[in-house]
Amino acid sequence: MSEIKIIEVNSKNELKSFIKFPNKLYKNNEFYIPALFKSELKTLTSENNPAFEYCSAKYWLAYKNNEIVGRIAGIINNKYNEKHNIKYARFGWIDFIDNEEITDALLKTVENWAEENKMEYLHGPLGFISFDASGVLVEGFDEIPTSFAHYNYQYYDEKIKACGFEKDVDWIEFNIKVPDKVPERIVKSSKIIEERYNLHNADLKNKKDILKYSEELFNLLNDSYSGVYGFSELTKKQIKNLKNDFLGFISTDYISIIINEKNELVAFGITIPSLSKALKKSNGKLFPFGFLRILKALKNNDTVDLLLIGVKKEYQNKGVHALIFNKIGNTFVKNRIKYIETTRELEENNKVKLLWTDYELRQHKKSRCYIKKL
Repeated sequence: MSEIKIIEVNSKNELKSFIKFPNKLYKNNEFYIPALFKSELKTLTSENNPAFEYCSAKYWLAYKNNEIVGRIAGIINNKYNEKHNIKYARFGWIDFIDNEEITDALLKTVENWAEENKMEYLHGPLGFISFDASGVLVEGFDEIPTSFAHYNYQYYDEKIKACGFEKDVDWIEFNIKVPDKVPERIVKSSKIIEERYNLHNADLKNKKDILKYSEELFNLLNDSYSGVYGFSELTKKQIKNLKNDFLGFISTDYISIIINEKNELVAFGITIPSLSKALKKSNGKLFPFGFLRILKALKNNDTVDLLLIGVKKEYQNKGVHALIFNKIGNTFVKNRIKYIETTRELEENNKVKLLWTDYELRQHKKSRCYIKKL
């Protein structure tokens, strides 16, 4: 039997191989969506990713018969550890062929590195921040992922658990059918909440209007998501990067910004026409045709991804979501959107589930984060 070799990524060519490996592993798989190469390269290099101000990371490739058969990243998020008074390392960017020895060799490598750095637990898959792909898919293998999610084969769960890891948390996703009109309860609730708390949707005519609220939006994101599993507050540099990379895709029709009488942001909801099919056709490349496919998907689509919802703590549990759903819901009806794909929500988050009581839906995907005591 040929030996499995684990090689640390130390060169640009090795990093390129690290990024491209899943494209080979999932070649001809109809549900896999290649990550944008330039975006991955930016995330994984310390000079381009502000998360390295408080994170350390290493990457490894597994070889067998001189071929790459697996990959893994090890990350220590010092800011997250300090906030929660824990000593956790993360593993992420994990992909491998169907072979328990390879999975074990990859995870043991990260475990050893974590122990060398005095960590007490290893959990994942997680990235540097919550905007990075996370979790192992355990349900929904015949469903196309949302625009920026990660797909994996069914054997991942079994192989990771065989290495001594157990479930830490699960995330679930829903496919929601868009009705012919905004539900009457949403419309009525929206009017009541507007009057009761003197709130309204900001008038967004163009992207400049969105950018006016961008700093408040990300500050609210930091505040409202502070207790979410794996979340680290975004720094000013990270916010700047996300404004450039993320908000550029957002249309004024598909975002709701709720403000009070002082023009202060109190809530937001962000959706985006699904880019999954466009990204799949582009095979991880924006040029020469990938960018055009994305533009087309943003204008002509029957599916949207629900990316983020945030509400100031003092306005939570007061029905403010109705204003968001009323505004964006009318966009869906006008643009003939048929389906909403929710992004990953913690399984026990019953408050989020209650948002969809007026809609026909199915829970169709589940992803898992694992943990192991070192």
